[in-house]
Amino acid sequence: MIEIVRIDDDFSRWSDLLDLIRSSFAYMDGVIDPPSSVHRLTPALLAQKARDEVAFVATSAGVPVGCIFCLPETDCLYLGKFAVAPELQGTGLGRRLMAKAEEVARARGLRALRLETRVELKDNHALFVRWGFTTTTESAHPGFGRATSVEMRKLLD
Repeated sequence: MIEIVRIDDDFSRWSDLLDLIRSSFAYMDGVIDPPSSVHRLTPALLAQKARDEVAFVATSAGVPVGCIFCLPETDCLYLGKFAVAPELQGTGLGRRLMAKAEEVARARGLRALRLETRVELKDNHALFVRWGFTTTTESAHPGFGRATSVEMRKLLD
């Protein structure tokens, strides 16, 4: 059974959570440029991110198997470090985590979700479109003369 809970001060499995995020982002290595910011994360930085944002973790037998970090912005909820263990992708866990983000947005009176994905990750774009997101803009990381990221939004009812 997989349980999804909000990360609070009692959470202590930061190294395990970081391992989950790294394993779910590993397929991007050598595909995206610049490399993912996940390579700069540490357990301490991840713990600080969870204190600064609203974060959820999915666990199976106490081990992290999914997560989503939500940052309230003026007009939307920004989603980051959205990860599902590779062996559980396609099982509906991602949708369950996304539903938690939608609950947070609605509770805060925010009418949209926002996320960014890399231009090279076409399968991610297609997944998010199936989940109701639309592409709103593209942007470039510092030092790049081409688009490196795609911003997508989902309007909430």
